[in-house]
Amino acid sequence: MVTPINDLPGADTSSYVKGEKLTRCKLASLYRLADLLGWAHLANTYISVRISKEQDHIIIIPRGLSFSEATASNLVKVNIIGEVVDQGSTNLKIDHTGFSPHAAIYSTRPDVKCVIHIHTLATAAVSSMKCGILPISQESLILGDVAYYDYQGSLDEQEERIQLQKILGPSCKVLVLRNHGVVALGETVEEAFHYIFNVQIACQIQVKALAGAGGVDNLLMLDLQKYKPVTHNVAMTGGGGVNMGSHQKWKIGELEFEGLMRTLDNLGYRTGYAYRQPLIREKPRHKSDVEIPATVTAFSFEDDTVPLSPLKYMAQRQQREKTRWLNSPNTYMKVNMPEESRNGETSPRTKITWMKAEDSSKVSSGTPIKIEDPNQFVPLNTNPNEVLEKRNKIREQNRYDLKTAGPQSQLLAGIVVDKPPSTMQFEDDDLAPPAPPNPFSHLTEGELEEYKKTVERKQQGLEENHELFSKSFTSIVVNGRDDVRDVEDELAKQVSRLTTSTTIENIEITIKSPEKIEEVLSPEGSPSKSPSKKKKKFRTPSFLKKNKKKEKAKA
Repeated sequence: MVTPINDLPGADTSSYVKGEKLTRCKLASLYRLADLLGWAHLANTYISVRISKEQDHIIIIPRGLSFSEATASNLVKVNIIGEVVDQGSTNLKIDHTGFSPHAAIYSTRPDVKCVIHIHTLATAAVSSMKCGILPISQESLILGDVAYYDYQGSLDEQEERIQLQKILGPSCKVLVLRNHGVVALGETVEEAFHYIFNVQIACQIQVKALAGAGGVDNLLMLDLQKYKPVTHNVAMTGGGGVNMGSHQKWKIGELEFEGLMRTLDNLGYRTGYAYRQPLIREKPRHKSDVEIPATVTAFSFEDDTVPLSPLKYMAQRQQREKTRWLNSPNTYMKVNMPEESRNGETSPRTKITWMKAEDSSKVSSGTPIKIEDPNQFVPLNTNPNEVLEKRNKIREQNRYDLKTAGPQSQLLAGIVVDKPPSTMQFEDDDLAPPAPPNPFSHLTEGELEEYKKTVERKQQGLEENHELFSKSFTSIVVNGRDDVRDVEDELAKQVSRLTTSTTIENIEITIKSPEKIEEVLSPEGSPSKSPSKKKKKFRTPSFLKKNKKKEKAKA
């Protein structure tokens, strides 16, 4: 289990100044880094940060806590003389002897915000050498100007602080305490860590080099006037000099410190560090992402340069076989054809027609679509109940072997299609001529019953009269104006015969007058020439007309 560094969400932070929360998290994370790097020396080394220049408030770890126990809430806030302002979450007090070098540096250097004091084996060994830090490595050149002070255990006296101020100067960032250790200064926490890390590496290199060479005379020294300004200036640009052309300008040590914070977060420390730039950049969209519909799953971008394994090649081949016939093999083209007017000339108006393409390679046949969802082709915002009803209807048709073409598509509803001219039909049309009147519409129920009884009598024994009437009636056909009077006479004769042979009550036969018949007929006297009148089934032969005229004359 790891104790989280940022434990402030449940604590009372009303007394914190602006930015104090982030600064506390940074300082606690720095203590954890020093512990992981092996720089901890029980309670004899300290790291402090100034959070307010106006009030000179400084936060530091209390004496008795190890570096691995440092959190944002248990740090103690003190003023420049060591008086406690905020005790934090513990009852432990600060070490005034260990805090005295920090207070002396803060009082003499107002630009310093962070002070790191360590005395590891390598730094303590180099601090005891008369030669100090030798220019034998790149890390030693990055440090810039290094100050040396004969440390006596404390800096409480005013004379000692004045002497320290003279030695440090206005720009020195590394202070070697003779026979004690090393102190790194920085305007930010990241800058102070940058200098203390390079000091530690430079001291380790020097100790091992002297042990292997047997003395300073056997070491190769670098030319300070030639290499030191260039190396130091590159390190001062931030980001190790690699971000000079980027939009994100890093300060000294920020890029490396942010990487270490990510390491702690990945280990579960929960540093609470505010990252300036995310680690993972956004995945660039492929240039064809918009062109491919969202339902396509069988299409993938593959590198042609990378050889495919046999299993992957077999899987792709099976996938291609599955989606082989998902697209229609027929290919059609949308063509605008000019319309033909009634007089045969071409009209400026055009109509859309679909013609089968001769060369299918010119027209794309679409992208293979893998059907994974049974409702993949259902339109959006469709009522699920309607989908279920339609599916059940289709299943019922399949069960009873009623095959249909399915629901009609409305995609081509507005397209004009050429059809051969059809005959004029007046079915359910307002322009059609009126239908003939129903002879039974004006009869009552009693009259209909009498008519049914009459039909039954005919079926029983009166077939001859009925056949006679039907034959004579079918032979009478109106064929012109000259035969109108003959028709009236013949109908009168047939009616008189029926009334004498059979007793039929309440049967009315209406005969149209010649005037009404003439109105129905066309001006030429022939019903066949009228466009709105249907043809009759039979036409009276000429020899029958002559016989009728003779019978009339005899009568």
